[in-house]
Amino acid sequence: MSEDIRRELARLSAPLDPAAADVSIILAAGHGKRIKSSTSKMLHQIWGKPTVARLVEACRDGLGAPCQIVVVGIKALEVAQALAARENVVFALQPEQNGTGHAVACALELFEGQALPRHFYVLPGDMGLFSAQAAREFKDAFRASSFDMLVMTGVFEGAPMENQYGRILRVPEKDERGQPSGADAGKVIEIKEFKDILALEGDYRVELNGRAYRFTKDELLRIPEFNAGVYAFKGDLLRRLIGSLDTDNVQGEIYLTDLIGVFNRNGLSVGAVSPSDNTVVLGFNNKSVLRQMEDLARAHVYDRLKDILTFEAPDDFFIADDVVEDLERMDREDGQLDIFIGAGARIGPGVRLNVRTTIKREAELTGDIRLGRNVTIWENAALSVYAGQTMTIGDGVEILKGDIIKGALSIGEGSRIESSVNMTGSDEYPARIGKNVLIKGTSYIFGSVIEDGVTVLHSVLMRKHVERVERKDGSVQAVRFYLPLPEGIDCVSDRQPQTKSGNG
Repeated sequence: MSEDIRRELARLSAPLDPAAADVSIILAAGHGKRIKSSTSKMLHQIWGKPTVARLVEACRDGLGAPCQIVVVGIKALEVAQALAARENVVFALQPEQNGTGHAVACALELFEGQALPRHFYVLPGDMGLFSAQAAREFKDAFRASSFDMLVMTGVFEGAPMENQYGRILRVPEKDERGQPSGADAGKVIEIKEFKDILALEGDYRVELNGRAYRFTKDELLRIPEFNAGVYAFKGDLLRRLIGSLDTDNVQGEIYLTDLIGVFNRNGLSVGAVSPSDNTVVLGFNNKSVLRQMEDLARAHVYDRLKDILTFEAPDDFFIADDVVEDLERMDREDGQLDIFIGAGARIGPGVRLNVRTTIKREAELTGDIRLGRNVTIWENAALSVYAGQTMTIGDGVEILKGDIIKGALSIGEGSRIESSVNMTGSDEYPARIGKNVLIKGTSYIFGSVIEDGVTVLHSVLMRKHVERVERKDGSVQAVRFYLPLPEGIDCVSDRQPQTKSGNG
Protein backbone atom coordinates (compact mmCIF):
# COMPACT_ATOMS: atom_id res chain seq x y z
CA MET A 1 0.00 0.00 0.00
CA SER A 2 2.78 2.49 0.88
CA GLU A 3 4.36 1.96 -2.57
CA ASP A 4 1.04 2.86 -4.21
CA ILE A 5 0.91 5.98 -2.07
CA ARG A 6 4.51 6.86 -2.97
CA ARG A 7 3.74 6.57 -6.69
CA GLU A 8 0.70 8.80 -6.35
CA LEU A 9 2.67 11.34 -4.30
CA ALA A 10 5.36 11.36 -6.98
CA ARG A 11 2.69 12.05 -9.60
CA LEU A 12 1.27 14.92 -7.57
CA SER A 13 4.70 16.42 -6.80
CA ALA A 14 6.49 19.19 -8.65
CA PRO A 15 10.12 18.42 -9.57
CA LEU A 16 12.83 19.36 -7.08
CA ASP A 17 14.82 22.40 -8.13
CA PRO A 18 18.51 21.36 -8.20
CA ALA A 19 19.61 25.00 -8.05
CA ALA A 20 17.54 25.85 -4.96
CA ALA A 21 19.47 27.64 -2.24
CA ASP A 22 16.59 27.61 0.26
CA VAL A 23 14.00 24.87 0.74
CA SER A 24 11.27 24.61 3.34
CA ILE A 25 10.15 21.32 4.90
CA ILE A 26 6.60 21.44 6.27
CA LEU A 27 5.69 18.65 8.67
CA ALA A 28 2.13 17.54 7.91
CA ALA A 29 2.23 13.80 8.62
CA GLY A 30 0.23 13.79 11.86
CA HIS A 31 -3.53 13.42 12.06
CA GLY A 32 -4.15 15.02 15.45
CA LYS A 33 -6.16 12.77 17.77
CA ARG A 34 -7.16 15.59 20.09
CA ILE A 35 -8.85 17.53 17.29
CA LYS A 36 -11.50 14.76 17.32
CA SER A 37 -12.28 14.89 13.62
CA SER A 38 -12.18 12.51 10.67
CA THR A 39 -10.60 15.35 8.66
CA SER A 40 -6.82 15.52 8.75
CA LYS A 41 -5.62 18.09 11.28
CA MET A 42 -3.63 19.77 8.53
CA LEU A 43 -6.76 20.40 6.46
CA HIS A 44 -8.69 22.22 9.17
CA GLN A 45 -9.10 25.79 8.02
CA ILE A 46 -7.82 29.05 9.39
CA TRP A 47 -9.49 32.05 7.77
CA GLY A 48 -10.77 30.15 4.77
CA LYS A 49 -7.70 28.05 3.94
CA PRO A 50 -6.32 24.71 5.18
CA THR A 51 -3.68 25.43 7.78
CA VAL A 52 -0.98 23.54 5.86
CA ALA A 53 -1.80 25.56 2.73
CA ARG A 54 -1.16 28.72 4.70
CA LEU A 55 2.27 27.39 5.67
CA VAL A 56 3.07 26.55 2.03
CA GLU A 57 2.11 30.05 0.90
CA ALA A 58 3.95 31.79 3.76
CA CYS A 59 7.15 29.87 2.98
CA ARG A 60 6.83 30.46 -0.75
CA ASP A 61 6.35 34.20 -0.36
CA GLY A 62 8.45 34.85 2.75
CA LEU A 63 11.45 32.59 2.15
CA GLY A 64 11.53 33.02 -1.60
CA ALA A 65 12.10 29.28 -1.68
CA PRO A 66 11.57 27.67 -5.10
CA CYS A 67 10.07 24.51 -3.62
CA GLN A 68 8.26 23.46 -0.47
CA ILE A 69 8.57 19.86 0.71
CA VAL A 70 5.44 18.71 2.55
CA VAL A 71 5.94 15.56 4.63
CA VAL A 72 2.69 13.57 4.73
CA GLY A 73 1.73 10.40 6.60
CA ILE A 74 -1.73 9.70 7.97
CA LYS A 75 -4.25 10.60 5.24
CA ALA A 76 -1.29 11.35 2.98
CA LEU A 77 -3.23 11.49 -0.27
CA GLU A 78 -6.01 13.60 1.24
CA VAL A 79 -3.47 16.24 2.25
CA ALA A 80 -1.48 15.99 -0.99
CA GLN A 81 -4.54 16.33 -3.20
CA ALA A 82 -5.58 19.47 -1.32
CA LEU A 83 -2.19 21.06 -2.08
CA ALA A 84 -1.34 19.62 -5.50
CA ALA A 85 -2.75 22.58 -7.45
CA ARG A 86 -0.12 24.88 -5.91
CA GLU A 87 3.14 25.31 -7.78
CA ASN A 88 6.44 23.86 -6.58
CA VAL A 89 5.04 21.61 -3.83
CA VAL A 90 6.91 18.31 -3.39
CA PHE A 91 5.58 15.50 -1.21
CA ALA A 92 7.60 13.14 0.98
CA LEU A 93 6.05 10.17 2.78
CA GLN A 94 6.60 9.37 6.45
CA PRO A 95 5.22 5.80 6.47
CA GLU A 96 5.04 5.54 10.26
CA GLN A 97 4.71 8.20 12.94
CA ASN A 98 8.15 8.20 14.53
CA GLY A 99 8.68 11.83 15.46
CA THR A 100 9.68 15.11 13.86
CA GLY A 101 13.32 14.09 13.40
CA HIS A 102 12.24 11.04 11.44
CA ALA A 103 9.89 13.18 9.33
CA VAL A 104 12.75 15.49 8.32
CA ALA A 105 14.92 12.46 7.51
CA CYS A 106 12.16 11.24 5.18
CA ALA A 107 12.22 14.61 3.42
CA LEU A 108 16.01 14.48 3.02
CA GLU A 109 15.70 11.13 1.23
CA LEU A 110 14.39 13.09 -1.76
CA PHE A 111 17.91 14.53 -2.19
CA GLU A 112 19.68 11.18 -2.24
CA GLY A 113 22.48 11.26 -4.79
CA GLN A 114 22.30 15.01 -5.37
CA ALA A 115 23.57 18.22 -3.83
CA LEU A 116 21.64 19.70 -0.93
CA PRO A 117 20.26 23.23 -0.77
CA ARG A 118 22.36 25.62 1.27
CA HIS A 119 19.62 26.15 3.87
CA PHE A 120 16.62 24.19 5.11
CA TYR A 121 13.71 25.74 7.00
CA VAL A 122 11.52 23.30 8.93
CA LEU A 123 8.00 24.20 10.11
CA PRO A 124 5.01 22.36 11.63
CA GLY A 125 1.94 22.22 9.41
CA ASP A 126 -0.51 23.39 12.08
CA MET A 127 0.78 26.97 12.45
CA GLY A 128 -2.08 28.50 10.50
CA LEU A 129 -1.23 32.08 11.56
CA PHE A 130 2.35 31.89 10.32
CA SER A 131 2.84 34.68 7.80
CA ALA A 132 5.16 35.52 4.93
CA GLN A 133 6.50 38.38 7.07
CA ALA A 134 7.38 35.98 9.89
CA ALA A 135 9.12 33.67 7.41
CA ARG A 136 11.04 36.59 5.94
CA GLU A 137 12.13 37.83 9.39
CA PHE A 138 13.33 34.35 10.34
CA LYS A 139 15.28 33.90 7.12
CA ASP A 140 16.89 37.33 7.46
CA ALA A 141 17.87 36.61 11.08
CA PHE A 142 19.47 33.30 10.11
CA ARG A 143 21.42 34.74 7.20
CA ALA A 144 22.62 37.72 9.23
CA SER A 145 23.87 35.46 12.04
CA SER A 146 26.81 33.11 12.36
CA PHE A 147 24.61 30.30 13.73
CA ASP A 148 24.62 26.83 12.22
CA MET A 149 21.08 26.24 13.53
CA LEU A 150 18.40 28.74 14.47
CA VAL A 151 15.24 28.07 16.50
CA MET A 152 12.11 30.24 16.53
CA THR A 153 10.71 30.71 20.02
CA GLY A 154 7.62 32.22 21.57
CA VAL A 155 6.73 33.48 25.02
CA PHE A 156 3.92 31.71 26.88
CA GLU A 157 1.77 34.05 28.95
CA GLY A 158 -0.51 31.59 30.75
CA ALA A 159 -0.07 29.27 33.74
CA PRO A 160 3.00 26.99 33.49
CA MET A 161 1.01 23.75 33.49
CA GLU A 162 -1.05 25.02 30.54
CA ASN A 163 2.14 25.40 28.51
CA GLN A 164 2.60 22.05 26.78
CA TYR A 165 5.33 23.28 24.46
CA GLY A 166 8.98 22.31 24.81
CA ARG A 167 10.95 24.73 27.01
CA ILE A 168 14.03 26.58 25.77
CA LEU A 169 16.88 25.87 28.18
CA ARG A 170 19.43 28.67 28.16
CA VAL A 171 22.70 28.84 30.09
CA PRO A 172 22.00 30.56 33.45
CA GLU A 173 24.30 33.19 34.95
CA LYS A 174 26.08 30.57 37.09
CA ASP A 175 26.89 26.88 36.69
CA GLU A 176 26.06 24.20 39.27
CA ARG A 177 29.15 25.09 41.30
CA GLY A 178 28.14 28.75 41.51
CA GLN A 179 30.77 29.94 39.05
CA PRO A 180 29.86 32.64 36.49
CA SER A 181 28.96 31.20 33.11
CA GLY A 182 30.94 33.85 31.25
CA ALA A 183 30.56 34.00 27.47
CA ASP A 184 28.18 31.02 27.48
CA ALA A 185 25.50 32.85 29.50
CA GLY A 186 22.23 32.97 27.57
CA LYS A 187 23.22 30.39 24.97
CA VAL A 188 20.66 27.76 24.01
CA ILE A 189 21.52 24.44 25.63
CA GLU A 190 18.60 22.34 24.46
CA ILE A 191 14.82 22.05 24.27
CA LYS A 192 13.16 20.01 26.99
CA GLU A 193 9.75 18.61 26.06
CA PHE A 194 6.86 19.15 28.48
CA LYS A 195 6.17 15.42 28.90
CA ASP A 196 9.84 14.73 29.60
CA ILE A 197 9.86 17.44 32.28
CA LEU A 198 6.81 15.89 33.96
CA ALA A 199 8.56 12.52 34.00
CA LEU A 200 11.63 13.88 35.83
CA GLU A 201 12.47 12.64 39.30
CA GLY A 202 14.75 15.15 40.99
CA ASP A 203 16.81 17.90 39.35
CA TYR A 204 17.81 17.96 35.70
CA ARG A 205 21.54 18.23 34.98
CA VAL A 206 22.93 19.20 31.59
CA GLU A 207 26.36 20.15 30.23
CA LEU A 208 27.58 22.67 27.68
CA ASN A 209 31.19 23.28 26.73
CA GLY A 210 32.47 21.19 29.63
CA ARG A 211 30.43 22.95 32.33
CA ALA A 212 27.39 21.54 34.14
CA TYR A 213 24.14 23.34 34.87
CA ARG A 214 21.31 22.22 37.10
CA PHE A 215 17.57 22.98 36.90
CA THR A 216 14.81 21.95 39.28
CA LYS A 217 11.66 20.49 37.79
CA ASP A 218 9.73 23.57 38.88
CA GLU A 219 12.28 25.88 37.24
CA LEU A 220 11.90 24.02 33.97
CA LEU A 221 8.11 24.19 34.07
CA ARG A 222 8.19 27.93 34.75
CA ILE A 223 10.36 28.77 31.74
CA PRO A 224 8.07 30.95 29.56
CA GLU A 225 10.19 30.77 26.39
CA PHE A 226 8.99 27.84 24.32
CA ASN A 227 9.90 26.09 21.11
CA ALA A 228 7.69 27.15 18.20
CA GLY A 229 8.81 24.17 16.13
CA VAL A 230 10.39 26.34 13.40
CA TYR A 231 14.06 25.73 12.59
CA ALA A 232 16.72 26.83 10.14
CA PHE A 233 19.70 24.61 9.31
CA LYS A 234 22.69 24.66 7.05
CA GLY A 235 21.90 21.87 4.63
CA ASP A 236 25.12 19.86 4.82
CA LEU A 237 25.13 19.89 8.64
CA LEU A 238 21.51 18.78 8.83
CA ARG A 239 22.11 15.76 6.61
CA ARG A 240 25.33 14.81 8.42
CA LEU A 241 23.93 15.01 11.97
CA ILE A 242 20.30 13.97 11.75
CA GLY A 243 21.33 10.33 11.94
CA SER A 244 22.65 11.00 15.47
CA LEU A 245 19.14 11.29 16.91
CA ASP A 246 17.69 8.50 19.05
CA THR A 247 14.43 7.65 20.82
CA ASP A 248 15.57 8.13 24.43
CA ASN A 249 12.51 10.07 25.60
CA VAL A 250 9.04 9.51 27.06
CA GLN A 251 7.40 9.33 23.64
CA GLY A 252 9.97 6.91 22.27
CA GLU A 253 10.22 9.05 19.10
CA ILE A 254 12.98 10.80 17.19
CA TYR A 255 12.77 14.45 18.23
CA LEU A 256 14.13 17.12 15.91
CA THR A 257 14.63 19.25 19.03
CA ASP A 258 17.44 16.92 20.13
CA LEU A 259 19.56 18.30 17.29
CA ILE A 260 20.36 21.28 19.50
CA GLY A 261 22.29 19.05 21.86
CA VAL A 262 23.90 17.26 18.91
CA PHE A 263 25.00 20.56 17.37
CA ASN A 264 26.36 21.80 20.70
CA ARG A 265 28.32 18.58 21.26
CA ASN A 266 29.87 18.97 17.83
CA GLY A 267 31.05 22.49 18.56
CA LEU A 268 28.44 24.11 16.32
CA SER A 269 26.48 27.22 17.20
CA VAL A 270 22.75 27.32 17.96
CA GLY A 271 20.70 30.48 18.27
CA ALA A 272 17.09 31.38 19.03
CA VAL A 273 14.96 34.29 17.89
CA SER A 274 11.35 35.35 18.46
CA PRO A 275 9.08 36.84 15.77
CA SER A 276 7.85 40.41 15.99
CA ASP A 277 4.28 39.04 16.20
CA ASN A 278 4.07 36.39 18.91
CA THR A 279 0.73 35.04 17.61
CA VAL A 280 2.30 33.51 14.49
CA VAL A 281 3.80 30.70 16.56
CA LEU A 282 0.44 29.30 17.67
CA GLY A 283 -0.37 25.75 16.66
CA PHE A 284 -3.47 23.80 17.56
CA ASN A 285 -4.27 20.37 18.97
CA ASN A 286 -7.96 20.86 19.73
CA LYS A 287 -11.01 22.69 18.49
CA SER A 288 -10.89 25.42 21.14
CA VAL A 289 -7.40 26.55 20.12
CA LEU A 290 -8.39 26.33 16.45
CA ARG A 291 -11.27 28.71 17.22
CA GLN A 292 -8.89 31.01 19.08
CA MET A 293 -6.61 31.11 16.04
CA GLU A 294 -9.57 31.88 13.77
CA ASP A 295 -10.49 34.79 16.05
CA LEU A 296 -6.90 36.07 15.93
CA ALA A 297 -6.90 35.84 12.14
CA ARG A 298 -10.10 37.90 12.05
CA ALA A 299 -8.57 40.45 14.41
CA HIS A 300 -5.53 40.76 12.13
CA VAL A 301 -7.74 41.38 9.11
CA TYR A 302 -9.87 43.89 11.02
CA ASP A 303 -6.73 45.72 12.10
CA ARG A 304 -5.69 46.03 8.44
CA LEU A 305 -9.09 47.24 7.25
CA LYS A 306 -10.60 49.08 10.22
CA ASP A 307 -9.71 52.52 8.81
CA ILE A 308 -10.62 51.57 5.23
CA LEU A 309 -14.06 49.94 5.62
CA THR A 310 -16.99 50.35 8.01
CA PHE A 311 -17.79 47.16 9.93
CA GLU A 312 -21.09 46.57 11.67
CA ALA A 313 -19.55 43.78 13.78
CA PRO A 314 -15.72 43.65 13.95
CA ASP A 315 -15.91 40.19 15.54
CA ASP A 316 -18.28 38.65 12.97
CA PHE A 317 -17.24 38.80 9.31
CA PHE A 318 -15.05 37.04 6.76
CA ILE A 319 -13.02 38.65 3.96
CA ALA A 320 -10.62 36.42 2.01
CA ASP A 321 -6.93 37.27 1.86
CA ASP A 322 -6.89 38.31 -1.81
CA VAL A 323 -9.88 40.59 -1.26
CA VAL A 324 -8.12 42.22 1.70
CA GLU A 325 -5.07 42.92 -0.46
CA ASP A 326 -7.25 44.37 -3.23
CA LEU A 327 -9.04 46.64 -0.75
CA GLU A 328 -5.70 47.91 0.53
CA ARG A 329 -4.67 48.65 -3.07
CA MET A 330 -7.94 50.51 -3.69
CA ASP A 331 -7.40 52.53 -0.53
CA ARG A 332 -3.92 53.56 -1.66
CA GLU A 333 -5.26 54.62 -5.06
CA ASP A 334 -8.55 56.25 -4.00
CA GLY A 335 -8.77 56.62 -0.23
CA GLN A 336 -12.54 57.16 -0.17
CA LEU A 337 -14.12 53.75 -0.55
CA ASP A 338 -17.20 54.12 1.70
CA ILE A 339 -17.70 50.34 1.86
CA PHE A 340 -19.98 48.86 4.54
CA ILE A 341 -19.71 45.24 5.76
CA GLY A 342 -22.64 43.89 7.77
CA ALA A 343 -22.50 41.42 10.66
CA GLY A 344 -21.87 37.87 9.52
CA ALA A 345 -21.12 38.86 5.92
CA ARG A 346 -18.75 36.53 4.05
CA ILE A 347 -16.69 37.71 1.10
CA GLY A 348 -14.76 34.83 -0.40
CA PRO A 349 -11.78 34.56 -2.74
CA GLY A 350 -12.04 36.22 -6.13
CA VAL A 351 -14.60 38.90 -5.23
CA ARG A 352 -13.82 42.46 -6.30
CA LEU A 353 -15.66 45.14 -4.35
CA ASN A 354 -16.01 48.74 -5.48
CA VAL A 355 -16.57 52.18 -4.01
CA ARG A 356 -19.77 52.65 -2.02
CA THR A 357 -20.48 48.93 -1.84
CA THR A 358 -22.89 47.90 0.91
CA ILE A 359 -22.92 44.25 1.99
CA LYS A 360 -25.70 43.64 4.52
CA ARG A 361 -25.93 41.05 7.31
CA GLU A 362 -25.20 37.40 6.53
CA ALA A 363 -24.80 38.06 2.80
CA GLU A 364 -22.29 35.78 1.08
CA LEU A 365 -20.24 36.38 -2.06
CA THR A 366 -17.60 34.03 -3.42
CA GLY A 367 -15.80 33.53 -6.71
CA ASP A 368 -14.98 35.84 -9.61
CA ILE A 369 -17.66 38.44 -8.84
CA ARG A 370 -17.02 42.02 -9.96
CA LEU A 371 -19.14 44.75 -8.45
CA GLY A 372 -19.77 48.19 -9.92
CA ARG A 373 -20.12 51.34 -7.87
CA ASN A 374 -22.98 51.93 -5.42
CA VAL A 375 -24.02 48.27 -5.34
CA THR A 376 -26.11 47.06 -2.39
CA ILE A 377 -26.35 43.39 -1.45
CA TRP A 378 -29.08 42.90 1.16
CA GLU A 379 -29.39 40.46 4.06
CA ASN A 380 -28.85 36.73 3.43
CA ALA A 381 -28.34 37.14 -0.32
CA ALA A 382 -25.93 34.56 -1.80
CA LEU A 383 -23.84 35.25 -4.91
CA SER A 384 -21.42 32.65 -6.27
CA VAL A 385 -19.78 31.41 -9.44
CA TYR A 386 -18.27 28.11 -10.51
CA ALA A 387 -14.61 27.81 -11.52
CA GLY A 388 -13.87 29.60 -14.79
CA GLN A 389 -17.03 31.74 -14.66
CA THR A 390 -17.43 35.47 -14.04
CA MET A 391 -20.33 37.46 -12.61
CA THR A 392 -20.54 41.21 -13.18
CA ILE A 393 -22.86 43.51 -11.27
CA GLY A 394 -23.32 47.00 -12.74
CA ASP A 395 -23.36 50.37 -11.01
CA GLY A 396 -26.27 51.08 -8.70
CA VAL A 397 -27.66 47.53 -8.68
CA GLU A 398 -29.67 46.35 -5.66
CA ILE A 399 -29.94 42.65 -4.81
CA LEU A 400 -32.48 42.19 -2.07
CA LYS A 401 -32.89 39.91 0.91
CA GLY A 402 -32.47 36.17 0.41
CA ASP A 403 -31.81 36.23 -3.35
CA ILE A 404 -29.69 33.42 -4.80
CA ILE A 405 -27.63 34.43 -7.83
CA LYS A 406 -24.96 32.16 -9.26
CA GLY A 407 -22.94 31.24 -12.30
CA ALA A 408 -21.98 33.09 -15.48
CA LEU A 409 -24.24 36.10 -15.22
CA SER A 410 -24.30 39.88 -15.65
CA ILE A 411 -26.68 42.48 -14.29
CA GLY A 412 -26.79 45.90 -15.91
CA GLU A 413 -26.60 49.18 -14.06
CA GLY A 414 -29.61 50.45 -12.17
CA SER A 415 -31.35 47.06 -12.01
CA ARG A 416 -33.19 45.89 -8.89
CA ILE A 417 -33.56 42.22 -8.00
CA GLU A 418 -36.18 41.99 -5.29
CA SER A 419 -36.54 39.26 -2.66
CA SER A 420 -37.24 35.59 -3.43
CA VAL A 421 -35.48 35.60 -6.80
CA ASN A 422 -33.21 32.78 -7.96
CA MET A 423 -31.02 33.42 -11.03
CA THR A 424 -28.43 31.17 -12.65
CA GLY A 425 -26.21 31.34 -15.71
CA SER A 426 -24.24 28.42 -17.16
CA ASP A 427 -21.25 28.24 -19.51
CA GLU A 428 -23.54 27.28 -22.38
CA TYR A 429 -26.30 29.71 -21.40
CA PRO A 430 -24.85 32.72 -19.59
CA ALA A 431 -27.58 34.93 -18.15
CA ARG A 432 -27.68 38.61 -19.03
CA ILE A 433 -29.93 41.06 -17.22
CA GLY A 434 -30.05 44.47 -18.90
CA LYS A 435 -29.98 47.96 -17.44
CA ASN A 436 -32.80 49.22 -15.19
CA VAL A 437 -34.49 45.80 -15.09
CA LEU A 438 -36.87 45.04 -12.20
CA ILE A 439 -37.31 41.39 -11.19
CA LYS A 440 -39.69 40.72 -8.31
CA GLY A 441 -41.90 38.12 -6.75
CA THR A 442 -41.04 34.43 -6.58
CA SER A 443 -39.11 34.23 -9.85
CA TYR A 444 -36.59 31.77 -11.28
CA ILE A 445 -34.34 32.84 -14.15
CA PHE A 446 -31.99 30.37 -15.85
CA GLY A 447 -29.74 31.10 -18.82
CA SER A 448 -31.97 33.91 -20.06
CA VAL A 449 -31.45 37.35 -21.58
CA ILE A 450 -33.67 40.19 -20.36
CA GLU A 451 -33.41 43.45 -22.25
CA ASP A 452 -33.14 46.92 -20.72
CA GLY A 453 -36.01 48.36 -18.72
CA VAL A 454 -38.15 45.21 -18.55
CA THR A 455 -40.13 44.28 -15.43
CA VAL A 456 -40.42 40.57 -14.63
CA LEU A 457 -43.05 39.46 -12.11
CA HIS A 458 -43.54 36.00 -10.57
CA SER A 459 -42.04 34.23 -13.58
CA VAL A 460 -40.02 31.17 -14.51
CA LEU A 461 -37.75 31.91 -17.48
CA MET A 462 -35.54 29.06 -18.69
CA ARG A 463 -33.22 29.79 -21.65
CA LYS A 464 -35.46 32.61 -22.89
CA HIS A 465 -34.87 35.99 -24.52
CA VAL A 466 -37.16 38.67 -23.15
CA GLU A 467 -37.40 41.65 -25.50
CA ARG A 468 -38.19 45.19 -24.55
CA VAL A 469 -41.62 45.98 -26.00
CA GLU A 470 -42.92 49.52 -25.66
CA ARG A 471 -46.65 50.21 -25.62
CA LYS A 472 -48.25 53.14 -27.38
CA ASP A 473 -48.32 55.09 -24.12
CA GLY A 474 -44.52 54.70 -23.81
CA SER A 475 -44.60 52.16 -20.99
CA VAL A 476 -42.69 48.89 -21.26
CA GLN A 477 -44.63 45.63 -21.39
CA ALA A 478 -44.09 43.62 -18.18
CA VAL A 479 -43.57 39.86 -18.18
CA ARG A 480 -45.82 37.94 -15.79
CA PHE A 481 -46.20 34.29 -14.84
CA TYR A 482 -44.26 32.86 -17.75
CA LEU A 483 -44.17 29.15 -16.88
CA PRO A 484 -42.82 26.16 -18.82
CA LEU A 485 -45.26 23.56 -20.08
CA PRO A 486 -45.91 20.88 -17.45
CA GLU A 487 -44.06 17.55 -17.65
CA GLY A 488 -45.06 14.32 -15.90
CA ILE A 489 -48.61 15.56 -15.42
CA ASP A 490 -49.84 11.97 -15.31
CA CYS A 491 -47.79 11.49 -12.11
CA VAL A 492 -49.61 14.26 -10.27
CA SER A 493 -53.10 14.09 -8.79
CA ASP A 494 -55.18 15.93 -6.22
CA ARG A 495 -54.57 14.89 -2.65
CA GLN A 496 -57.56 13.47 -0.75
CA PRO A 497 -58.30 14.60 2.83
CA GLN A 498 -57.05 12.32 5.57
CA THR A 499 -59.82 10.44 7.40
CA LYS A 500 -59.72 9.82 11.14
CA SER A 501 -59.94 6.28 12.46
CA GLY A 502 -60.85 4.92 15.90
CA ASN A 503 -62.17 7.10 18.69
CA GLY A 504 -59.77 9.96 17.89
